[in-house]
Amino acid sequence: MKGLVLAVALLMPTAAAAQATGTPPDQSPPKGAEATAVLAPVAALFAAFEAGDAAAMLRHVHPNGRVTASGTRGDGTSTLRQQSWTEFADRVRPDRAFSERISDPVIQIDDDIAMVWAAFVVRVGGKVSNCGFDHFDLVRENGTWKVMNLTFSSRVTGCPAQ
Repeated sequence: MKGLVLAVALLMPTAAAAQATGTPPDQSPPKGAEATAVLAPVAALFAAFEAGDAAAMLRHVHPNGRVTASGTRGDGTSTLRQQSWTEFADRVRPDRAFSERISDPVIQIDDDIAMVWAAFVVRVGGKVSNCGFDHFDLVRENGTWKVMNLTFSSRVTGCPAQ
């Protein structure tokens, strides 16, 4: 028991220091130019999806990143799929174009990393196809934000009709 108390006591300053150097979860989200800069590659991804332009999409992502989809199909079965951005780009074509819109994004930034969390709705041919939540991890290299990873939930029921 004394060993556990000692370990906790030794680790507490490390945890406090980690909190002091990061962006606390209860801090107001960034606004203005900082938030706009982080959202720019996300908006560019959505424009590429809508145009069915895989090459444009790949310009805004980090080549080592991934796309992870967790969803529920119409029959109720759960799915989990991971792909590289290149594999995902193979599915982005003009004949498979779609429109994705997010709402009320929550943005957190610490130095050269950022996170965006937002509800989304996807439309195909103007009709709601699916919805869920997007989680984007972004990294800034040489002053440019790139989407490293996109993880999203997806469902076909309970989506907003808007």
